[in-house]
Amino acid sequence: MPPAHSRDLLRQARQRFTQQQIATHVGKDVKTVRRWEKGETPCPAMLEPALRELLRGGARAVAAPARFRFVDLFAGIGGIRLGFEAHGGKCVFTSEWNPFSKKTYLENHGEDHTFAGDITVVPAADVPDHDVLLAGFPCQPFSIAGVSKKNALGRPHGFECATQGTLFFDVARIIAEKRPAAFLLENVKNLVSHDHGRTFDVILQVLRDELGYDVHYRVIDGRHFTPQHRERIIIVGFREPAAFSWDAPALPEDGPRLASILHRTDGREPALPWDGERFFDHGARRVQPKYTLTPGLWQYLQQYAEKHRAAGNGFGYGLAFPHSVTRTLSARYHKDGSEILVHQGEGLRPRRLTPRECARLMGFPDTFRIPVSDTQAYRQFGNSVVMPVMREVARTMMPHVDAALGKAGTAANAGSAVGPKSGAKEAPQVKPKSRSKAQAKSGATRKTSASHKTAGSASATANAANAAPRAEPATEAA
Repeated sequence: MPPAHSRDLLRQARQRFTQQQIATHVGKDVKTVRRWEKGETPCPAMLEPALRELLRGGARAVAAPARFRFVDLFAGIGGIRLGFEAHGGKCVFTSEWNPFSKKTYLENHGEDHTFAGDITVVPAADVPDHDVLLAGFPCQPFSIAGVSKKNALGRPHGFECATQGTLFFDVARIIAEKRPAAFLLENVKNLVSHDHGRTFDVILQVLRDELGYDVHYRVIDGRHFTPQHRERIIIVGFREPAAFSWDAPALPEDGPRLASILHRTDGREPALPWDGERFFDHGARRVQPKYTLTPGLWQYLQQYAEKHRAAGNGFGYGLAFPHSVTRTLSARYHKDGSEILVHQGEGLRPRRLTPRECARLMGFPDTFRIPVSDTQAYRQFGNSVVMPVMREVARTMMPHVDAALGKAGTAANAGSAVGPKSGAKEAPQVKPKSRSKAQAKSGATRKTSASHKTAGSASATANAANAAPRAEPATEAA
């Protein structure tokens, strides 16, 4: 059972921290860390304890001063947070209502600041000053699956929904009150086309017209960084006009394949003390048998797929191979795992991904701990973000954030304020529970961003935004 060696630990640390942060923590200069990372000189084994401490303690273990301060709303298990911590950010406020997600979040990130549950009852003035606001506001009101479910139940959806549909406006009221230098919002791809584009029109009008931010958006597929097709819309905004361009993110054309995240059965699977033998039997060099589908479930899935194939429908399971790019991991994966079933050989029943493999599929490092049941873990990773996408978008945002903070001051400097600055627009009053004004403006002309190709409708914009090249499908759909 080989341990995670110093080079592996360094690679994991670089997913979350800058070279400067690592150098400061281990007592070396940046050039030395760079040589270790490039393989020009070996990373000393004696550094393993220091690197483990850094990974375990997260941002708390980094002695370097924060580059910027951010808040993490609708945080889930902290995937967006990890992407921004990797560029020197410090989280000063977190909001997440689900108790199981909170347990995972605190296990991995600690509790060194206010952790709020229901953001709707938190006065915007009570949220700490910050430079960047992050929010993966709930997907269900705008997702295809969520709309279908609500329609079947006879319930409204989108901004007509009396519960989750209003949570975007809680994001808006905090932006209005605190006026951060920048924000990043993440949601499902279908947000752009929901309700014939009217939902997205309202969001853009609030962000651009009412709040006065320079807004840019694009749909990005996670398959550039992990072996999973996962298209999500990323919306970034800046308080001051910014020359931000979606050409800046480096999106590898040839992304990894499924084999890169599967447990290794050749003796090279690292022994993670926090996992133990929960997911993988290191002695037998195999995934724990409980993840293989039972004969009854496998027969049911095959019959279900055949029934829908005969009817001309596309419903069925997705059989994934080592060379595959999988379907999207969903929060329902715990039910039968049908969207991603790992092929185990001809004549053998397939298996689900283990929660550790799901973590890897979402780009989380192996140091990320999974303190909840498999059912909750599947839900959490299915609802999370592809962390390397967030890290890369954060990288492209940083020059513009730095410029804004250099001009107007930063919340990262002790005692500084982040309210409206000289030359900045006065914070408008956004009333999140009164939506008629924003809805009435849904047909209004939107402001245009110079660096974004804005289309006349939200649906057309989605097509232009989703121009990133796709990998050829490598998952066999039954």
